[in-house]
Amino acid sequence: MITLTINGETHELDVDPGTPLLWVIREQLGLTGTKFGCGIAQCGACTVHLDGTPVRSCVTPAQVADGKSIRTIEGIATPDGALHAVQQAWIDEQVPQCGYCQSGQVMAAVALLESNASPSDADIDAAMSGNVCRCGTYPRIRRGIKRAAAALGNDNSGETVNG
Repeated sequence: MITLTINGETHELDVDPGTPLLWVIREQLGLTGTKFGCGIAQCGACTVHLDGTPVRSCVTPAQVADGKSIRTIEGIATPDGALHAVQQAWIDEQVPQCGYCQSGQVMAAVALLESNASPSDADIDAAMSGNVCRCGTYPRIRRGIKRAAAALGNDNSGETVNG
């Protein structure tokens, strides 16, 4: 048995401890916002937070998450259902094109803003470098992060907002 706390809810699961966390989240718990992209931790589509740190769930064995706190894209909105500032910024900046990678992009952006309230362009580039967007919406992603930082009350003075 593995105990996973996902988005504040505890689950006792009888799964093979080596099963990738991604498949436990999607198949066992029905939380399909976390996407399968490459399966080798290279694209970031499967990004979730494990005790506040972004991880690639496609290569993280469920046993590694046993007893830890996991947050998925379904768990970042406020308890009353209001969108997270990053989610709202993604809408306002029309970040997604095909949208497939976006849950991983959003989760990486949320983690960035939780660790660095006012990231520079270089900080954003470094934090987001492991998340691949095949549609190439990187300038919109950067604008979305800047907008979310501003919405959260963070000052990005002196930094470009255009890309």
